[in-house]
Amino acid sequence: MTPRRPKAPKLPRVPEHVEAVNLVRWVRLASGAEPALRLFHAIPNGGARSKAAAGKLKAEGTLPGVPDYFLPVARGQWHGLYLELKAKDGRPSEAQAAFCRAVIGQGYAAVLCYGWQDASEAIAGYLREGAP
Repeated sequence: MTPRRPKAPKLPRVPEHVEAVNLVRWVRLASGAEPALRLFHAIPNGGARSKAAAGKLKAEGTLPGVPDYFLPVARGQWHGLYLELKAKDGRPSEAQAAFCRAVIGQGYAAVLCYGWQDASEAIAGYLREGAP
């Protein structure tokens, strides 16, 4: 008789906002050892807004598909790192994929990360080796 493995408990879904908060906490803690992380910042491009607010932001130059974060630090062949953060079950939009392809063509690294741990590893790899 083959022993049965107990089913792993299904973990609750972690919302993207919680992943984002955890990533920013990690960045702030890690910036003591890596000062370049002090330049890491959010690009508040998405989210639910009223039509009036969305119209104002569009008039001010927001673009669909721009990733959530940017690290304006050159490493290796790259001028900086764009990072799109998704919840572990999230999916990028076509506009996000297209923007990332475009900035890669301009010499920027762009990564899609699922959860804050994945994002922190991508950032650390980029800073260490110039490759996300």
